[in-house]
Amino acid sequence: MIRQVSIVPAILTDNKQDFRAQIERINAFTRRVQIDVTDGVFAPTQTLDITNIWWPKNWDADLHLMATNPSEHLETILKLSPSLCILHAEASEDLTPSFNALKEAGIKTGVALLPGTYPGNVKPYIDMVDHVLIFAGQLGVQGNPADLMQMEKIPLVRNMKPEVEIGWDGGANMTNVRALAHADLDVINVGAAISQAENPAAAFQELVAEIDKNGVVL
Repeated sequence: MIRQVSIVPAILTDNKQDFRAQIERINAFTRRVQIDVTDGVFAPTQTLDITNIWWPKNWDADLHLMATNPSEHLETILKLSPSLCILHAEASEDLTPSFNALKEAGIKTGVALLPGTYPGNVKPYIDMVDHVLIFAGQLGVQGNPADLMQMEKIPLVRNMKPEVEIGWDGGANMTNVRALAHADLDVINVGAAISQAENPAAAFQELVAEIDKNGVVL
């Protein structure tokens, strides 16, 4: 039986005005949003700095931090107090202290896995967190094709920790969202298919309707 899957719009930008505009558009139709932040080192591009981001108080904000040394941003993260903070397993430091600090502050924790990362190699992190993000796109960029081979990681993670929330990030759109929804995911983060749509609210509703379909025909 298919799990209850959430479509979560993602915001990624390096411009304050565009950031505000995306928030205003998304706020009309959803309350859970992923905000992507890069440091310009871990990812080849740099987004709006983490000190300049914000979101409406009624949002459940998932903060996805693509940073080499996430602990350097911990003080800012704690002040922002997202619902969920996702750090990358491939960061150049031990994530354990940051995860512990987030948990103590009542912030849910998540670990993101790049395409080359085998879940079994980061099992200690998976055991610690509330959310595992299967990353299947290109760091710091929206609109690239999804690497659907990354779906093979989903059962591996589910077998390690059945209760963990599993998310997908990268290339989700109307051509693949139903297959992703049937792959035992909990969350599908969607960037360009919503943010670059002529009518983002309609695009969101179409994606929601698509994942509610049971099979190939219906």
